[in-house]
Amino acid sequence: MLKFPDGFLWGAATASYQIEGAWKEDGKGESIWDHFSHQPYRIQNGDTGDTACDHYHRSSEDIALMKSLGLQTYRFSIAWPRILPVGTGPINPKGLAFYDQLVDHLLEAGIIPCATLYHWDLPQTLQERGGWANRESADWFADYARVMFDQLGDRVKFWSTLNEPFVSSFIGYGEGRHAPGIADTSMAYQTAHHLLLAHGKAVQAFRDGGYPGRIGIVLNLSHYTPAGPSEADQLAYQRVYEQNAGLFLSSLFKGSYPEYLFNWIGSTQQPKIQSGDLETISAPVDFMGINYYMSFKVAYNPLGDLMRAHVEQISSPGWGQTDMDWEVHPEGLTAILRHVSDNYTKIPLYITENGSAFPDVPDENGFVKDPARLNYLRAHLTAAHRAIEAGVNLKGYFVWSFLDNFEWALGYAPRFGIIRVDYKTLKRTPKQSAYWYQQTIQNNGFDE
Repeated sequence: MLKFPDGFLWGAATASYQIEGAWKEDGKGESIWDHFSHQPYRIQNGDTGDTACDHYHRSSEDIALMKSLGLQTYRFSIAWPRILPVGTGPINPKGLAFYDQLVDHLLEAGIIPCATLYHWDLPQTLQERGGWANRESADWFADYARVMFDQLGDRVKFWSTLNEPFVSSFIGYGEGRHAPGIADTSMAYQTAHHLLLAHGKAVQAFRDGGYPGRIGIVLNLSHYTPAGPSEADQLAYQRVYEQNAGLFLSSLFKGSYPEYLFNWIGSTQQPKIQSGDLETISAPVDFMGINYYMSFKVAYNPLGDLMRAHVEQISSPGWGQTDMDWEVHPEGLTAILRHVSDNYTKIPLYITENGSAFPDVPDENGFVKDPARLNYLRAHLTAAHRAIEAGVNLKGYFVWSFLDNFEWALGYAPRFGIIRVDYKTLKRTPKQSAYWYQQTIQNNGFDE
């Protein structure tokens, strides 16, 4: 039996736009994802999150399912425009009431609430004022954070300011594949800076308010290695690593941006930084969440966009690909956990997302046997345990995702959940992997 340390937290994670639905009910304002998904040719099959899993109306049912599986903690995100319909100004009491009730029901079920303030659903009215490219966004976010701290701070134990600021900035603003759908590389760096500044200002507001919980941030971190020993490959790796990971880790934990990367991109791409910004960004946090899905090798490519690099996924032998065409490399999780611990911080770490989409096929009763997902989870938890054995201060694991849900630009095609959702009837059915996870939680480990 592979056992985890006493007190290790076992949970599952979701995001508001991906599961809640009720996109314009009870006073909720429009988000950039509402706006983006309603445009033609943005989302596969023309899918939207208008209904999603209808969690807004079914949260009690979902919490009962969490309790039945023995979840000790649940990571959810708050829809900013459900609280502040135009991003600033008047508070929507019905939006507050929904999360109030959600937190109370979680606590009644013995489940620790972990709230993420921003999982990509910026109010559309703020986007029309420049969105994250507008420096004022950091103050907008801090004001919104204060509202939530005041409302839920007495009961929420863990707060994450941002989920995956790399994706918001480089995929949403740099490439345009995600909302708000802007493809401007220079804007990506500026929005990354403003997102980090927003994080820092929210941390400051949390400290100033003396709230009893803990606060941190969630980064998506992949494991990168150079494709070969040549200087060209080594430098290509450094550029890609510093843009995708070092930009965030270095500013948060060292109070500086990567010098080599900034020299490479030049003054036209660099964000505008004001005095004191990096001190605000690097304010101490209580924990960090890591979302891990894949590893990459990086080679020099003179035709490879701004980074002049070719980035290719790494797969461990015998795994093949997930339903997202993602390779599977559990060893990369051990490597990235050790890398963060050895080079950036010794604060508690949590794996806040890890999971896989496979072509689930339900039987006549709607039950899904998903041994591929089960094996994926086992392999990655084994990798996490190896990091703990190596001295990493890893305190918990959240499977992604609790429910099948809206997978952003890919709509409802990929299924990540350990709970199957029939999108026609919205019926929930635990998969084989859910019952395996239930046993893992009960045993605080599993048979190798």
